[in-house]
Order: sequence, then C-alpha cells, then structure tokens
Amino acid sequence: MAIRLFARSTRSLRLTPEGEVWLPYARQMLDVMHAGLQKIQTPEDEVSGTLQIAVPSDLGRNLLLPVFQSFRRRYPALRLRIFFSDQVTDVFKDPVDVAFRYGNTEDASYIALPVAPSNRRVLVASPEWVAQNGAPQTPDDLTQLNAMTFVLRGRLHDRWTFTRNGVVSSVQVNGTIMSDDAEVIRRLAIAGEGVAYKSWLDVSEDVRDGRLQLLMPDYQGEKVPLNMICPHRKQLSTAVRLLHDAVKARCEMLAQS
Repeated sequence: MAIRLFARSTRSLRLTPEGEVWLPYARQMLDVMHAGLQKIQTPEDEVSGTLQIAVPSDLGRNLLLPVFQSFRRRYPALRLRIFFSDQVTDVFKDPVDVAFRYGNTEDASYIALPVAPSNRRVLVASPEWVAQNGAPQTPDDLTQLNAMTFVLRGRLHDRWTFTRNGVVSSVQVNGTIMSDDAEVIRRLAIAGEGVAYKSWLDVSEDVRDGRLQLLMPDYQGEKVPLNMICPHRKQLSTAVRLLHDAVKARCEMLAQS
C-alpha cells in the first residue's frame, strides 16, 4: 500500500490522517481473523468439530459402525462423516481426515497407526455349503470348488496363498461370482454360494455365531494388517487418537476370540 499510515520521528510515532481513517477497518479485520481462528482451533484435549472417516465396506458396516456409534455418544460435541467404500482412499486428495486400510503401508508419505497388525485372511463357507460339498483339506482342493473372488481397482484377486509348517502354497481359484464389494462376498458366503477368502476381522463374528465355518484351520492365510492412515502428523488430533484407541481395542478383542 503506497499510503503513509504512520508519521515517524526519532522520538515519536503517530498515525497520519490517513492512518486514523484506516485504523477502525484494521481493527475490524483483526477481529474477523481472530473469530475465524477460534472457529477452527480447539484446545488439544477438546473432542469437537467434524471428523471425516473412510472405511472399507464390510469392515465398516459390520465391525466399526457400532464402535463409531459408541464413540459419538461418548463425545457429543463431535460430528462424524463416514464414507464406506472398498476403493482405496487417497488421504491427500479425498475429503477425509483418516482412512482405515488393509495391507502393508510402505508409503512413507503418510502416517500409519497400527490397528490390527497380526490380522490374516481365513477361508470360510457356510455350514450348509460344507454339509453339501464337503470341507477342502488342502489348497489344491480349492481348484474344484466355487470360490467367490474380490475385485479391487480392476484387479481380480483370484490367487489365494496359504502357509503350513513354513511351506507356502499359492493356488489359482475359479468361481461363478466376482464383486468389488467385500460385504457382498461375505453375505453370499453366509447364503451358501461358495467359499470366501476373507479378513478375519470381517468374519470373526459370523464364525463365532455359526453363520460361517472356518475351513483348513491348519493353514494360515495371507497377513492383512489393518492400519489407520492419516495424511500428516499435525492431523493426529485428540479425536483421531481416541478413535484409534477405540477401534484398536475392539479389534484386539476379536483377535483373541
């Protein structure tokens, strides 16, 4: 601004006539800026505002939704905006604060907080399907069965890997049903449509309640750790840390079941 607002000498500093006119507007701008900062800044120990969360379809609806409900009731000043999708969320481009994601996190550009680091895939089918078709005993048996497969980002996950006594076996499966929604695969498995290769977290309650049956229990499925992803360390707010603790506690209970 090419207008002198202050008259300065070696002994004094005063407003010019133009400065006197500008002063109330400057104060008004400072008040608006202060009010805006108060709206977006909260004390570190206060849980309020809006938390935007991205979760996989099956995990979110059947395991995490009750956790989110309990969490919201515990912190009534907090609003939750939840996005359910099996597509991988880009925490830098998409409008989310945190994302729950299966798989290894080798990308150092974001913060990954472990939730269920020991989670694995398991082979399951409904008791009715097992009674009708028999239970597979080895990975090779799966080539003769109707395997329901998951599609992620256009890739069909039809090669299932198992480990037994340190020996790794990978088998190409075939089936009549493919879906890009993990919950669809789970529901069809419960309905007796075939075998599914699912995260233990997704099906643990179904196994516990008898809707699904574990197959080939002597074989370990692939490791699929669950992490909570955050774009920047600065976004690890109190609400984010408390949510991480709540989800981790729930997953640890299921891991022990």
